Amino acid sequence: MLQSEINRLKLEVQTLQGDSGNQPIYIGQYLIERLKQLGVTTMFGVPGDFNLGFLDLVEDDPVLDWAGNCNELNAAYAADGYARVKEHSLGVLLTTFGVGELSAVNGIAGAFSEMVPVLHIAGVPSTHQQKAKPMLHHTLGDGRYNAYELAAEQFACATANLITVETAASEIDRVLTECISQARPVYLTLPTDIAYQKISSERLKVPLSALPLPNDPEVEAFVVDEVSKLVDAANGDVVILVDACCVRHDAREETLELINATGFPVYAAPMGKTAVSEDHERYGGLYVGSISRPEIKEKVENAKLIISIGGLKSDFNSGNFTYSIPRARTVELHSSWTMVQFADFPRIGMKELIPKLAQRLAHWKPQALQISVPKFSAIHAQDNEPAITHAYFWPRMSQFFKPKDVIVAETGTSSFGILDVPLPAESILVTQILWGSIGYTTGATLGAALAARDRNLGRTILFIGDGSIQLTVQELSTMMRKDLKPIIFLLNNTGYTIERYLHGKTRKYNDIVNWKWTSLLSVLGDEDGTKSKSYTVNDRTELSTLLDTAEFADATKCQLVEVMMPMHDAPRALEVQAELSGKTNKYTS
Repeated sequence: MLQSEINRLKLEVQTLQGDSGNQPIYIGQYLIERLKQLGVTTMFGVPGDFNLGFLDLVEDDPVLDWAGNCNELNAAYAADGYARVKEHSLGVLLTTFGVGELSAVNGIAGAFSEMVPVLHIAGVPSTHQQKAKPMLHHTLGDGRYNAYELAAEQFACATANLITVETAASEIDRVLTECISQARPVYLTLPTDIAYQKISSERLKVPLSALPLPNDPEVEAFVVDEVSKLVDAANGDVVILVDACCVRHDAREETLELINATGFPVYAAPMGKTAVSEDHERYGGLYVGSISRPEIKEKVENAKLIISIGGLKSDFNSGNFTYSIPRARTVELHSSWTMVQFADFPRIGMKELIPKLAQRLAHWKPQALQISVPKFSAIHAQDNEPAITHAYFWPRMSQFFKPKDVIVAETGTSSFGILDVPLPAESILVTQILWGSIGYTTGATLGAALAARDRNLGRTILFIGDGSIQLTVQELSTMMRKDLKPIIFLLNNTGYTIERYLHGKTRKYNDIVNWKWTSLLSVLGDEDGTKSKSYTVNDRTELSTLLDTAEFADATKCQLVEVMMPMHDAPRALEVQAELSGKTNKYTS
């Protein structure tokens, strides 16, 4: 924390004094060097005439790789998936002015919603053209050159337009620091004539930091005392509930320290799944309000005190707002503030606070270990039907997963089905529960697989429905071009199942045109059949036989499995959520 603050002050001083170094560097190169310092190895996007000069610098760099996506929306999804798996780094997206950046907006909005650090670089017309405002292509034809930047501001925690050489380095550093510290997207315009202007490289000697500002010691000490009093009053009957921001704001290690020090039982919300290894002895499963398994619901809601870490109480993340945890029994820890019952403490962040709580509360461990924790395990289907139902599929898949797998679950049946089964140690779940843009996971799988390769993780496994993949299917070709080897389970249930459960179960608008799914990979890049293999499994025996095949499980090439499922079958959690949502989203009284 102290070193981070020293580095911030050094950068502020350099900004005031001006650069003193004598090693000139292109502004575009300065940006690339900053990204590499932050661990970025891949940039996503689509070339366009206003970013081509900068792309020359990217392509010529020996470290930074250009993914080259099929469209900007997919590229934004890929940058999001990359950032989720490449922890302590960020995703980077490059588009061209207007047409390109607007195509990416949905993906960037999803990253903003779910707190994922993504830098969106937009190559834009020269500073001279921005002043003269000619009727250029990609403009609206009315002289509003700032219209796209104004749109981007709605989905970014910081924006910068690099219009002067003197401030370019400090502006790049500012938005990057905001991106990694707030874990949200930022937007940066790079005019064609600015990218190749030269500046000093002196500032690159001072690293950027994502660490938050230090907590006020006196206020923090008071908060620790207050939480300790509540734990005493609860006689150690405490449950830890982890959620998305535990991961997004880099508090995973501190949270594990608290769990190990205290022995308190720990549960997760859906967006916090895999924030704590699900084979941890004190892990009890997912709490999703009224959707929770009965034994989990009872344990969480009857605890005398809940310590919530990084909570994000969206509808699908909280069982349609059915959390039955009174504020009087809750301590909430967040990235930049803390709530103790009814009192809020601004600027008291969890990353620095949690280790102090771990130290203060460690003496409760012997007593906490006496509190039983239900073993979180898959509940296997008891019927002998041959059809591949969700009740059968997800528990069977849990036997296929391995430690360090990166598991990507599409919005809908997949994101709900994966909730009910444990995932192995050090695995990472990527899913979009709050934003919920269908088709997100195809692009996200590309980014996740590249990040997994950087981190020496295991297989990348995608679960996606036939309806969702039709939105973003093109990115399978990029996966093969980058020599990635994901396993894609394509759930063929003849349309939009989640929508059928929400409304219009038999309506034609929830139907789709069936594709020849096992031909996809050959069409999208595997012309000679050497890079991929596709399968169709029609029943439980065929699925289980395939999963037990070593060649398939080893994932030595890109593989697609068409899984034939009943049209109106759905995971338990989805059925309950749809029923709850139906009550709040009535179209008629």
